[in-house]
Amino acid sequence: MSPNSHPFQQLTPDLVMDAVESQGFSCDSRIFALNSYENRVYQVGIDDAPPLIAKFYRPNRWSEQQIQEEHNFCFELVDHELPVVAPLKSSGGASLLQYGGFHFALYPRQGGHAPEFDNLDNLKILGRLLGRIHGTGAVKPFAHRPTLDRESFGTASVRLIEEQFIPAEYRASYTAVTGQLLEAIDAILAEVGPVRYIRTHGDCHAGNILWRDNAPHFVDFDDARMAPAVQDLWMMFSGERPRQLAQLDSLLEGYREFCDFEPRELRLIEPLRTLRMLHYSAWLARRWGDPLFPHTFFWFNTTRYWGEHILELREQLAALCEPALELQ
Repeated sequence: MSPNSHPFQQLTPDLVMDAVESQGFSCDSRIFALNSYENRVYQVGIDDAPPLIAKFYRPNRWSEQQIQEEHNFCFELVDHELPVVAPLKSSGGASLLQYGGFHFALYPRQGGHAPEFDNLDNLKILGRLLGRIHGTGAVKPFAHRPTLDRESFGTASVRLIEEQFIPAEYRASYTAVTGQLLEAIDAILAEVGPVRYIRTHGDCHAGNILWRDNAPHFVDFDDARMAPAVQDLWMMFSGERPRQLAQLDSLLEGYREFCDFEPRELRLIEPLRTLRMLHYSAWLARRWGDPLFPHTFFWFNTTRYWGEHILELREQLAALCEPALELQ
């Protein structure tokens, strides 16, 4: 492999099908790449059977222990009869597989579409499911997967951008606003005090929930980590404050049927949103050596991008000062 090439460039259709067939399946040569940037995910046709989803993990992102812990969490949720799409196990009982230098997993195909978060009845249903997921997630901690914290999502992200990506003409502005954001986050964390960290989905946006027959299925636990429970709730809220309050009320009405919720965590929504914004830019920066990223995110790392990003961060600084959502 060339020093300038990326490992995923070796992931040809033939290698994908060979990996699937190494587990005893017979491919029918139909293979479709699905939307995925962190990993590579394919729908693979199987002779005389429904297609499978093959997920190839990005090399050197997670350890084998961390991936297996993700899988085990999914199995635990399935054992509690929760609608979670878990990986398949091989004849030998393994869910984390290897082929051609890649770690991969096979999943059943789950149909569905993104849920409508504007529908309050949908949010109540999602709340019930999240309450059950978190009830299981709170039983024990992850031993190997990381924690969502200020250092990894905030400080480390800012350091990377400052040192390697931000143009000189924007460095002072970026340093000033990110410094203010991190100070504000520290102040809010001190104000809120200790909160319970549990095993969470970690990336609970509409794209990771498949809605079918008036029921949701949760997919892609690739970002599962220890975090406050509200991390899996806040991305479902949108719009002006009255609309968000109605969404919160419906979601928690279902959630509290199965799991307690600490209202103090609502103060963490804007700090968590801020950390996600900082982390997203650093994620793009860290992946810039993957040819898919400059092709797909061509607008990143341009002068215009950094100017708009700093403006967004300034607006988020104001949002941190707004009153938190409150239960009705």
